[in-house]
Amino acid sequence: MKSLWITIIIILITCQSANAGSKEPNDPNYPSDPNELIRTKWDAVISVLRIKDLDQDAREKKINKIVSPIFDFPLMAKLALGRENWPKLTVPQQEKFTRLFIERLKTSYREKIAVYTDEQVVFKPAVKKKSTIYIPMELKTKDKKIALMHKLRKVDKRWKVYDVEIQGISILLTYRSQFDDILSKGTVEDLLSRLEELTTQ
Repeated sequence: MKSLWITIIIILITCQSANAGSKEPNDPNYPSDPNELIRTKWDAVISVLRIKDLDQDAREKKINKIVSPIFDFPLMAKLALGRENWPKLTVPQQEKFTRLFIERLKTSYREKIAVYTDEQVVFKPAVKKKSTIYIPMELKTKDKKIALMHKLRKVDKRWKVYDVEIQGISILLTYRSQFDDILSKGTVEDLLSRLEELTTQ
């Protein structure tokens, strides 16, 4: 399970720096089919992870270049905080929360990168529900099978990932539960301070 989280966190957090200024709308090689998009990016990330003599900084830069266009971080931040809580933040607070939210994933990545191992990935047929595409996958380890699903929506005519489920559990909903708990007992500034603490641990 740890190695699965490594791969997911890598894909999520290494997009951070390129997300704001990405030129992907002009990229003719950006897959128009969501299935192809996930398969292509996943395979490319795994190829980088299998390079044993690549140092961490070089690995992050390579993966960042591969996956930077495919995640909708503004939407992910809003969903992680929730519809009720997001409007309570001022624009500067929203920007700070988004930055800290991604940095939190980055911190988790640093803690787990060293334990990655090879696993077999099986892609299953995509399912479309209204404007969302669900792309299920199965990660086969030596002793278990782990269900994984990417959720995508179109943003400016491009398919982008806005959530990932592992064993049926949404990453964003997991964070939302944590954020709701903090806000139920304190203020927005308490939440931001807590996120800052987590990113420096």
